Amino acid sequence: MTPVLRARAIAPGTFEPGDHFYPRALNAQIHPLVRFFMGASTQRIVSRYCHLNPRVAPEQLHALLTEQPRYFRWAGSDLFLVTTEDGRRQMTVVETNSCPSGQKSMPLFDDQQEQGGFRTLLERTFLPLLGTRRVKLGDLAVVYDKNKMEASGYAAALADLTGEVVHLAQFMDGDPDPPVRFDADGLMAIRDADGHWAPIRSAFRYVTQRPWNRLPLRAKTQVLNPVLACLAGGRNKLVASKAYDFFNAEVAETGLAIRTPETVWDVSRAEIPLWVERLGGCAVIKDPYSNAGQGVYTITSQAELARFMESEQRYERFIVQALIGNRGWSSKGRGGRLYHVGTMPTKAGNIYASDLRVMISAGPDGFRPLAIYARRAPTPMTEMLENSEDSWSMLGTNLSVKLPEGGWTTDTRRLMLMDNRDFNGLGLGLDDLIEAFVQTALSCLAIDRMARKLVTSKGKFRPRLFQSLCDDPALIKEITP
Repeated sequence: MTPVLRARAIAPGTFEPGDHFYPRALNAQIHPLVRFFMGASTQRIVSRYCHLNPRVAPEQLHALLTEQPRYFRWAGSDLFLVTTEDGRRQMTVVETNSCPSGQKSMPLFDDQQEQGGFRTLLERTFLPLLGTRRVKLGDLAVVYDKNKMEASGYAAALADLTGEVVHLAQFMDGDPDPPVRFDADGLMAIRDADGHWAPIRSAFRYVTQRPWNRLPLRAKTQVLNPVLACLAGGRNKLVASKAYDFFNAEVAETGLAIRTPETVWDVSRAEIPLWVERLGGCAVIKDPYSNAGQGVYTITSQAELARFMESEQRYERFIVQALIGNRGWSSKGRGGRLYHVGTMPTKAGNIYASDLRVMISAGPDGFRPLAIYARRAPTPMTEMLENSEDSWSMLGTNLSVKLPEGGWTTDTRRLMLMDNRDFNGLGLGLDDLIEAFVQTALSCLAIDRMARKLVTSKGKFRPRLFQSLCDDPALIKEITP
């Protein structure tokens, strides 16, 4: 018999750094260049970016970076540093996630503030929302499905900031009797440690696996981030791709753009081989609604394509993207080939594909960086690719590993911190960090603007518009009204 889950009561004064940071991050010293970037004002970032991109007017970029998002206030983008065939480097957005991880991997900006980015995010983004809440009575809560290390860190930091006991509740996909529920009006309640249902006025959310099947679209309880942000692109790669395209059209005259690999939307399974062939035999196939590295398939051979075509899939529509590989084997899209700059060569001469996670949040002054870390693939990239090789081992950078029993673990051996040791191995500079931040902020804005389009002036969800953007019956059935 499955035990009934109850929330934990997190009291003020219980934040223990060792419980919420990886030991490597806890003992690391932030790299001086990263520290300088994290402390740079928005105006300095704008001035530097526009100096290197003279087509972009400073006032236009400043307006975007200080825009107040309505729904998507906390985001994290995964980016690749790539180069073109003629050697032009650029940051490319792979995906943008709502409610991202990263705090446990970030060295402290200020050694005197042991709660690091946990506290910064809550102070900058969550606490200002408490004054605007519609529900005046009730408790505070943090709800999560994975990453207890960070979720409990947010709960402990929130308890310290408010002086209140905070409920920490695990809200798992498929739990027949979860400790979180919503009434007909969308008011959240938490089953506390005593088994009583406590009403919740505001909740911090770290529910990331298909959150729309448990969280209502219109919640009376204020939730950061609301599930609308996930459907609009924060956990929906298909709609995110369309949001980026619409946004790029809006800002085309400014010289700004969200850079992504060439992407094909709404692809049925039967069409996939045609698009892989169109991209030169190399491609990335994505389940649009998965995360944590799940549902992503790198295709570089007929054998890998055949394995995907024979696999069991939950959804009916897919995304096909140009594959960014090594210089000898990447997709050939309309704009030519892109390939990984990768890490600095090891002593053995090996170069690994790596990504960069940039976490941001919006406060009264606009978007600011919160945390940064990098991840490298398990095996180094080869110059040429044989059909028998496993391309995912050379290109897959995500650290999350799903266990057979349904839980999660993390392969921290491939984690690269923003400290004095790891950062140098990434081959990144200050201008790369600035570009990554700008790309992340623009991506977040694009998804937030899409979320605004998906509701009426009275805040009601527009199901017909959403279905026209994301016509996948399997997904539509999962959405909680």
